[in-house]
Amino acid sequence: MSSATTINRKHTAPAGVRDFALLFFACLLFHLAGTWSLPLIDRDEPRFAEASREMLQRGDYVVPFFNNHYRFDKPPLTYWCQTVSYRVFGENDFAARFPSAVAAALTAVLLLAWGRRMESERAGWWAAIIFTLCLQTFIHAKAAVADMWLTLFVTAAHWAAYELLRGRMGTQGELPTSSNEPRGTAAAGLETPAGEWWWIFYLALAFAFLAKGPIGWTPLLTLVAMKFLLRDLCLADRLAPLSGMILMLGVVALWATPALLRTQGEFFRVGIGHHVVERSLVTMEGHGGKSLGWYLLTLPLYLVTVFISFFPWSIKLPWLTKHLRRQRDATDNYLLAGGAIIFLIFTLLKTKLPHYTLPAFPLLALLLARHWSRREGAAVNFKRTAIASACLWLAVALFAFPFTRPFSPAVQLLEASRNDLRTEMEFGAVEYNEPSLVWYFRSHVRGFFNSTLDAASVRPFMERPGPRFVIMPATLAGKIYPTLPAAWKSFSTRGFNVAKGKRVDLTLILKSSDP
Repeated sequence: MSSATTINRKHTAPAGVRDFALLFFACLLFHLAGTWSLPLIDRDEPRFAEASREMLQRGDYVVPFFNNHYRFDKPPLTYWCQTVSYRVFGENDFAARFPSAVAAALTAVLLLAWGRRMESERAGWWAAIIFTLCLQTFIHAKAAVADMWLTLFVTAAHWAAYELLRGRMGTQGELPTSSNEPRGTAAAGLETPAGEWWWIFYLALAFAFLAKGPIGWTPLLTLVAMKFLLRDLCLADRLAPLSGMILMLGVVALWATPALLRTQGEFFRVGIGHHVVERSLVTMEGHGGKSLGWYLLTLPLYLVTVFISFFPWSIKLPWLTKHLRRQRDATDNYLLAGGAIIFLIFTLLKTKLPHYTLPAFPLLALLLARHWSRREGAAVNFKRTAIASACLWLAVALFAFPFTRPFSPAVQLLEASRNDLRTEMEFGAVEYNEPSLVWYFRSHVRGFFNSTLDAASVRPFMERPGPRFVIMPATLAGKIYPTLPAAWKSFSTRGFNVAKGKRVDLTLILKSSDP
């Protein structure tokens, strides 16, 4: 090896590390902006946040609980990450969201590295920036849910599979290497299934499952699609699927086996049977049309919502579509297959939400960056769009998020009653059994939330010995307690129920001690 080559490598490696570190911390700070001022919204964020807190309180990292009941909705990876965050930052909204920001920043780093190897330095940076600044990433990198961790590991698995296929697709469909290295160089040293990309592929699939279940295995379907697209492609020699599946399932089993044993198989029956199979066949929590007509009407949903979710880069999708119709190669087909499979799966499900297709966005970002970065004069347009969108999202996070707090009923009731709360209090609600009440009030109250109350049981509940409080619609509170007993207190607020999309007027009635 020449001395010039040695010197060049010595200077290139640290520069690459600096690039990755710069991108990671810039993305992390960008995604964290405003998370401290935005209350946990919808139903999923408080459920994840509270389940992680209860995991930490119980010292049980196998079976998640929410409000002292099993929570089988998702595997435990996100809860594990949130418990670590709580140990560092405390149990608060910022800490609950911190892991998602980390996962989004890591995904951007993967895209930079993958884009460099796939196409060029410019394509890698553009792909990372496109993914980071699209609307759906902006939202879910700040959300205390599992989607960003799923996206990270699905992206890692897709990249590893791409590397395993390089040089193994025949002359007709060979996936190109980086523009800066000879074709086939990237695959050197990976002639056996024990190569690093093989390990990364199956471990990424395992962690994708631990993030959000079987949907994390979609990269396997991408490989099946490539087999159909390129008939002479031989997958077995590179993938060693039997050994790989044993590794992948073995990693999952380290958690799943004790979880299934402790719950007598209920984790599988509910987690897979209800939250995967049933979600595919029926609508859940009102997300999707219940009738056949509504189902057929919503089939094109993701083809429409992608123009919102991928904003502002979606303005280039019509151009990209026309360009790929005229000319595309095996790499384009690979990225298209991976993204299309994710869109197709969620299109066929009856339960639909716009963010379900988020794991396809890194592939879409790479595809757009790969072709857009080749155009002369494109850099000016790209830079302007990136700067404008970054400024817009930062303005929303720093200046708009604080104005949402008055619209969160749980936050407002907590702040109003904070000084009167006691750790030994019992509490419940009528007609407003939202998970946000559990998350916010359990930060001050040791007991669990009573979600079984109705109008007839309010008085018996409040007349039990010991301090307690109940939350209910203001009109109902006025009927049950037109006059409060001595020493009792009431606190009222108006806000917005995001999950149901309607305004609410709530009253908290509190008994701090017995007469």
